[in-house]
Amino acid sequence: MRLYKVLFQHSKQRLWSLFARLFTWISVLTMITVLSGCVDNSDDSDNTEDTGVVTIGLTDAPGDFTTYTVDVKSLTLTKANGAVVETVPLSTRVDFAQYTEMTEFLTAATIPSGVYVSATLKLDYANADIQVEDDNGDAIAVSLIQDEQGSALGEIDLSVRLEGQRSLLIAPGIPAHLTLDFDLNATNNVDLNNGSPIVTVSPKLLAEVNVESTKIHRARGPLKSVDTTDSSFRLIIRPFIHVINGADERFGTLKVNTTDDTVFEIDGNVSQGSAGLADLAQQTPLTAVVVIGDVKFHPRRFEASEVHAGSSVAGGTMDVVTGNVTSRTGDVLTIKGATLIRQNGSVVFNDQAEVSIGDETLVRRQLGIEPLSKDDISVGQRITVFGSLINDQAQNLVLDATSGYARLLFTTLRATVVSTSPVTIDVQSIDGRRITLFDFTGTGASEDADPANYEIDTGTINLDNIATDDVVKVRGFVKPFANTETADFSARTIVNVSALPGTLLVGWPDTSATAINIDENASNITLDLTGVGLFHHISRAGVVIDVTQLGIATTLQSDTANGMYFIRQNDVWQLHTSFANYLSDLQARLDDGAMVRGVGARGTFDDNSATMTVKSTTVYLVDPSTM
Repeated sequence: MRLYKVLFQHSKQRLWSLFARLFTWISVLTMITVLSGCVDNSDDSDNTEDTGVVTIGLTDAPGDFTTYTVDVKSLTLTKANGAVVETVPLSTRVDFAQYTEMTEFLTAATIPSGVYVSATLKLDYANADIQVEDDNGDAIAVSLIQDEQGSALGEIDLSVRLEGQRSLLIAPGIPAHLTLDFDLNATNNVDLNNGSPIVTVSPKLLAEVNVESTKIHRARGPLKSVDTTDSSFRLIIRPFIHVINGADERFGTLKVNTTDDTVFEIDGNVSQGSAGLADLAQQTPLTAVVVIGDVKFHPRRFEASEVHAGSSVAGGTMDVVTGNVTSRTGDVLTIKGATLIRQNGSVVFNDQAEVSIGDETLVRRQLGIEPLSKDDISVGQRITVFGSLINDQAQNLVLDATSGYARLLFTTLRATVVSTSPVTIDVQSIDGRRITLFDFTGTGASEDADPANYEIDTGTINLDNIATDDVVKVRGFVKPFANTETADFSARTIVNVSALPGTLLVGWPDTSATAINIDENASNITLDLTGVGLFHHISRAGVVIDVTQLGIATTLQSDTANGMYFIRQNDVWQLHTSFANYLSDLQARLDDGAMVRGVGARGTFDDNSATMTVKSTTVYLVDPSTM
């Protein structure tokens, strides 16, 4: 099966832009994890036997929003006795679109022990910065953010009940996990009909308890102390774009464990293990620090894989641009998806910036300690560049990094496999950006890279589960510019995404009376794809397939006693947690003459049987009388 290149191109029809954005393959997760022995509150006197420490983090998955920045005003937990506990000490500004590959620690709070039965996230859209891509891949700002009644949006509350097995127990020494899913794909409708985007927000919040996260975690803030004998240090949490210096501990502190493999980059200098920790110990208290690592278990702890400090931290002593290289001419890079962080801590999302590099630019690779050169920076590579901003015009940012640093970050390709010996792929996107945005001129010494036949250096990676036409996610680094090798990309991991959860999006522009066939005995839904419009695809980890090309009818089933199954009919939502009851209600509405406009679902998909086992689904119905 081949990639369908135009899945997420924006339709010019209002209906289609609204429907597509309901399932844009964005999900924003808020993970709350109790880490015993891993976190400290600023006041040790609060750590009594009647309290527990809760660490809160935010993350999301790839999507079409280039930035989705709002103010998080509060995050409260409510106990069974009605007591309300605030877990975020003050308002913090968050760009949910920036957390596709990691979880960001938000706060470490000591809260009273007990059973918590609900959570409420308060967001403020008054100063929101939301941008989407147009058909040319350019970021355009949303002109209006409104509620379902068409009124300008201010503060909203997103609440979820934590009942039965989903109740959250906080107790001394008892680990607990709460995942809050701020479901952006179901919360936001985007209308691009007139080229001036309008977002309609219909807030929804889901929750799961005691679910472990496999994503890497990031913590940032001023350095509090270093303990070389314990191979650890303590960080004062300063999340997102809060100014990173200062001794204010209202967001709590975090103990960070290091190992012999931990890589340290301090003021552009790289070291590893105990030597790196000793270098960190020489820094003055409140030095800016960013840590990337993993939450480990048995015992529960936060273990660092990378530590950046001093001028090697965005918002430290240099201006910093992060994004993907979309073209290179000589020593001038064009960076797309550019986020600029100034020395004063201010953040500017500009989508594109020009960066100059030179022979004196210090170049390193993420998790690597060996020095590289400017020639190692090529088209497609995700990069963080430290330097001085020499043009701060909003539409023409220019950064001089000729005397600065450049850090090559892990870059993610989403593609289908063309051949397995050698591994060659047809690339659909690089870090979520469509492949047509990249100009590969100059990438090869004799022949430039071809994204439709992009050769991967797989090294010692086991390829037993990779076959031709598989959809894959490849993570690693782009080969050097003017590459003399045949391979275009050096892979660290290759993931066959077929078994990963996916999003199904199917729509009928003229509505359909026969689109859904329900078999209540078999407990499934079969889709009739006759008359579908632009959207008839499944996206898994950002890789897309066309279900009309599978040669077999697409079926939805459920294997869980409790799920989230929605019916939206004429802008009225109905939620079922039982799939059997959902099917009965849906059949009754169809029997009454309701027409199907669209179906969206989340779950695992079997390509051979074209069957999706859903955890959540939404069917969009319309009464003929309202059409």
